[in-house]
Amino acid sequence: MQAPPLHLRFLAAFSAIALFFLGAAAARAAQSAAAQGVTGWWIDQTGKAGIVISPCGGELCGKIEWLRQPLTAAGTPKTDIHNPDTADRSRLICGLTMLGGFTEAQNGSWKGGWIYDPNSGNTYKSKMHVGADGKLHVRGYIGVPLLGRTEVMTRPATPLQDCAAG
Repeated sequence: MQAPPLHLRFLAAFSAIALFFLGAAAARAAQSAAAQGVTGWWIDQTGKAGIVISPCGGELCGKIEWLRQPLTAAGTPKTDIHNPDTADRSRLICGLTMLGGFTEAQNGSWKGGWIYDPNSGNTYKSKMHVGADGKLHVRGYIGVPLLGRTEVMTRPATPLQDCAAG
Protein backbone atom coordinates (compact mmCIF):
# COMPACT_ATOMS: atom_id res chain seq x y z
CA MET A 1 0.00 0.00 0.00
CA GLN A 2 1.32 3.40 -0.97
CA ALA A 3 1.62 6.29 1.49
CA PRO A 4 -0.76 9.17 0.82
CA PRO A 5 0.70 12.10 -1.07
CA LEU A 6 2.65 14.61 0.96
CA HIS A 7 0.01 17.35 0.69
CA LEU A 8 -2.63 15.03 2.16
CA ARG A 9 -0.32 14.06 5.05
CA PHE A 10 0.35 17.77 5.69
CA LEU A 11 -3.39 18.51 5.61
CA ALA A 12 -4.10 15.69 8.08
CA ALA A 13 -1.38 16.89 10.48
CA PHE A 14 -2.56 20.50 10.21
CA SER A 15 -6.17 19.41 10.86
CA ALA A 16 -5.15 17.45 13.95
CA ILE A 17 -3.24 20.42 15.37
CA ALA A 18 -6.09 22.80 14.60
CA LEU A 19 -8.60 20.48 16.30
CA PHE A 20 -6.36 20.29 19.38
CA PHE A 21 -6.20 24.08 19.69
CA LEU A 22 -9.91 24.49 18.99
CA GLY A 23 -10.67 21.92 21.70
CA ALA A 24 -8.44 23.71 24.20
CA ALA A 25 -10.06 27.05 23.36
CA ALA A 26 -13.53 25.55 23.71
CA ALA A 27 -12.63 24.14 27.13
CA ARG A 28 -11.38 27.55 28.30
CA ALA A 29 -14.50 29.21 26.91
CA ALA A 30 -16.74 26.69 28.68
CA GLN A 31 -14.94 27.30 31.98
CA SER A 32 -15.26 31.05 31.49
CA ALA A 33 -18.94 30.71 30.56
CA ALA A 34 -19.58 28.69 33.72
CA ALA A 35 -18.08 31.46 35.84
CA GLN A 36 -20.03 34.10 33.89
CA GLY A 37 -23.17 32.04 34.49
CA VAL A 38 -23.02 32.70 38.24
CA THR A 39 -21.16 36.01 38.34
CA GLY A 40 -22.90 39.34 38.42
CA TRP A 41 -25.96 40.69 40.21
CA TRP A 42 -28.54 38.45 41.93
CA ILE A 43 -31.59 39.28 44.05
CA ASP A 44 -32.22 37.01 47.05
CA GLN A 45 -35.55 35.20 47.20
CA THR A 46 -37.01 37.72 49.67
CA GLY A 47 -36.28 40.60 47.28
CA LYS A 48 -34.61 42.50 50.14
CA ALA A 49 -30.94 42.16 49.10
CA GLY A 50 -28.87 42.30 45.94
CA ILE A 51 -25.69 40.23 45.88
CA VAL A 52 -22.82 40.64 43.42
CA ILE A 53 -20.89 37.42 42.78
CA SER A 54 -17.39 37.84 41.37
CA PRO A 55 -13.98 36.14 41.31
CA CYS A 56 -11.83 36.66 44.40
CA GLY A 57 -8.46 34.98 44.69
CA GLY A 58 -9.19 32.10 42.31
CA GLU A 59 -12.58 31.40 43.91
CA LEU A 60 -15.99 33.03 43.74
CA CYS A 61 -17.35 35.32 46.45
CA GLY A 62 -20.55 37.29 46.86
CA LYS A 63 -21.13 40.64 48.55
CA ILE A 64 -24.34 42.34 49.54
CA GLU A 65 -24.31 45.47 47.35
CA TRP A 66 -27.97 46.54 47.44
CA LEU A 67 -30.58 46.61 50.18
CA ARG A 68 -34.24 47.45 49.70
CA GLN A 69 -34.10 49.09 53.14
CA PRO A 70 -30.46 49.98 53.87
CA LEU A 71 -31.31 51.92 57.04
CA THR A 72 -32.66 50.88 60.42
CA ALA A 73 -35.82 52.42 61.89
CA ALA A 74 -33.50 54.90 63.62
CA GLY A 75 -32.12 56.00 60.23
CA THR A 76 -28.65 54.47 60.62
CA PRO A 77 -27.06 52.01 58.18
CA LYS A 78 -27.85 48.37 58.99
CA THR A 79 -25.05 46.48 60.72
CA ASP A 80 -24.24 42.82 61.36
CA ILE A 81 -26.03 42.80 64.75
CA HIS A 82 -26.56 39.02 64.82
CA ASN A 83 -22.89 38.11 64.32
CA PRO A 84 -21.73 35.73 67.09
CA ASP A 85 -18.46 37.67 67.26
CA THR A 86 -19.35 40.87 69.13
CA ALA A 87 -16.39 42.65 67.52
CA ASP A 88 -18.02 42.17 64.07
CA ARG A 89 -21.48 43.44 65.01
CA SER A 90 -20.62 46.95 63.86
CA ARG A 91 -19.82 45.78 60.29
CA LEU A 92 -22.11 47.30 57.70
CA ILE A 93 -24.46 44.90 55.93
CA CYS A 94 -23.89 46.88 52.74
CA GLY A 95 -20.63 45.53 51.33
CA LEU A 96 -20.66 42.45 53.58
CA THR A 97 -19.20 39.31 51.99
CA MET A 98 -21.86 36.67 52.52
CA LEU A 99 -20.66 34.00 50.05
CA GLY A 100 -17.13 32.73 49.60
CA GLY A 101 -14.71 29.94 48.87
CA PHE A 102 -16.54 28.51 45.84
CA THR A 103 -14.56 26.47 43.32
CA GLU A 104 -15.89 25.07 40.09
CA ALA A 105 -17.02 21.45 40.06
CA GLN A 106 -16.75 19.28 36.95
CA ASN A 107 -20.45 19.59 36.13
CA GLY A 108 -20.46 23.40 35.95
CA SER A 109 -21.72 23.85 39.48
CA TRP A 110 -19.72 25.46 42.28
CA LYS A 111 -18.75 23.65 45.47
CA GLY A 112 -16.72 23.96 48.65
CA GLY A 113 -18.08 27.35 49.54
CA TRP A 114 -19.77 28.93 52.51
CA ILE A 115 -22.75 31.21 53.00
CA TYR A 116 -23.28 33.63 55.87
CA ASP A 117 -26.81 34.48 56.98
CA PRO A 118 -26.76 38.00 58.47
CA ASN A 119 -30.31 37.49 59.81
CA SER A 120 -29.12 34.73 62.15
CA GLY A 121 -25.36 35.21 62.31
CA ASN A 122 -24.82 31.62 61.17
CA THR A 123 -22.38 30.41 58.52
CA TYR A 124 -23.05 27.22 56.54
CA LYS A 125 -21.20 25.09 54.01
CA SER A 126 -22.54 25.79 50.56
CA LYS A 127 -22.71 24.83 46.90
CA MET A 128 -24.45 26.56 44.00
CA HIS A 129 -25.45 26.27 40.37
CA VAL A 130 -27.52 28.09 37.78
CA GLY A 131 -30.54 25.95 36.98
CA ALA A 132 -32.19 25.42 33.63
CA ASP A 133 -34.63 28.11 34.78
CA GLY A 134 -31.77 30.66 34.78
CA LYS A 135 -32.03 31.10 38.55
CA LEU A 136 -29.15 30.70 40.98
CA HIS A 137 -29.70 27.85 43.43
CA VAL A 138 -27.51 28.29 46.52
CA ARG A 139 -27.67 25.43 49.02
CA GLY A 140 -26.53 26.10 52.57
CA TYR A 141 -26.07 23.08 54.80
CA ILE A 142 -24.58 21.62 57.95
CA GLY A 143 -22.44 18.51 57.37
CA VAL A 144 -24.01 17.14 54.20
CA PRO A 145 -26.14 18.90 51.54
CA LEU A 146 -29.14 16.75 52.49
CA LEU A 147 -29.29 18.67 55.79
CA GLY A 148 -29.82 22.11 54.38
CA ARG A 149 -31.92 24.68 52.60
CA THR A 150 -31.76 26.14 49.11
CA GLU A 151 -31.98 29.87 48.46
CA VAL A 152 -33.15 30.65 44.91
CA MET A 153 -31.91 33.94 43.52
CA THR A 154 -32.93 35.74 40.33
CA ARG A 155 -31.28 38.32 38.11
CA PRO A 156 -32.57 41.86 38.68
CA ALA A 157 -34.93 43.10 35.99
CA THR A 158 -33.39 46.58 36.14
CA PRO A 159 -29.98 47.85 37.26
CA LEU A 160 -29.61 48.27 41.02
CA GLN A 161 -28.03 51.19 42.86
CA ASP A 162 -24.97 50.00 44.79
CA CYS A 163 -25.79 50.77 48.44
CA ALA A 164 -22.21 51.91 49.07
CA ALA A 165 -22.69 54.57 46.40
CA GLY A 166 -25.42 56.22 48.43
